[in-house]
Amino acid sequence: MKWQFEDRMTYGQFRVSDGEGSLKGEGLLNGSKEVLSTIVLNLGVQQGVVIDKIRHTFPSGCILPLVSNQHFIFDEPENLIAWQFNRSFYCIADHDAEVGCVGFLFYGIQNPLFVHLSKEEIEGILTIQTMCVEDMSIRDKMQGEMLRTLLKRLIIKITRIAKKQTQNYDCFSEEKMDVIRKFNLLVEANYRKEHEVQFYAQAMNKSPKTLTNIFGLCNYPSPSKLIQRRIISEAKRYLYFTNKSAKEIACELGFTSMAHFSRFFKLNAGINFSEFRGQQMLTSGK
Repeated sequence: MKWQFEDRMTYGQFRVSDGEGSLKGEGLLNGSKEVLSTIVLNLGVQQGVVIDKIRHTFPSGCILPLVSNQHFIFDEPENLIAWQFNRSFYCIADHDAEVGCVGFLFYGIQNPLFVHLSKEEIEGILTIQTMCVEDMSIRDKMQGEMLRTLLKRLIIKITRIAKKQTQNYDCFSEEKMDVIRKFNLLVEANYRKEHEVQFYAQAMNKSPKTLTNIFGLCNYPSPSKLIQRRIISEAKRYLYFTNKSAKEIACELGFTSMAHFSRFFKLNAGINFSEFRGQQMLTSGK
């Protein structure tokens, strides 16, 4: 079943689904007009999920956060529970101070992030699910705020669980982890135009060396590597889901020189642009 709330004044949308065979994400580059963040719970047996053309195993008793620009399809969506919302309903960036999840839960270094749940944690999540369904049927002026509160509670609960399972998270101060989290958010907002660590360091009032040292202490990839990784993942999405030329993709990603983009792609993807596109065409039968 699917339940939906929509605020016509703000265009906020919140959906709850249980056993919906139509659950999938088209990805923004694939023509989707729905900009929805998604949280999926698998209480059945493990199943496969393909995210941006890469196949993963979705274990039983796990939660998977997904963002609007990801293309995803599950083997058995009818066996899943999902919560979906747009920025107008609940902006995780604006509410970062409350939930502490941006750059971690939805935009973290570990992607995709499969959050394993204990029996007690599953019961807590299902309690929130039950309350969401109940409030979906109560049409009054408080409905939207009640649903936002439940969604916030869901995100906070998952974030707390995920932090406990993240390697090194408890080994370092919250301040250092907060730097990494905020860096990821800035990259997500600016990677199309800003490719250098200097920009992000300045935005955070830190030096590039300080950022690099913090990431190194926490055993994470360097800031420059994370920027490069994000650009390459988006370049691959363009190749998967659009017919844009290499020149057009380079322009979309902030490269003024096609030669520079070609070198960048080969260095970071391990294959040149035309070869990668050729492989995708063979795979898709085009």
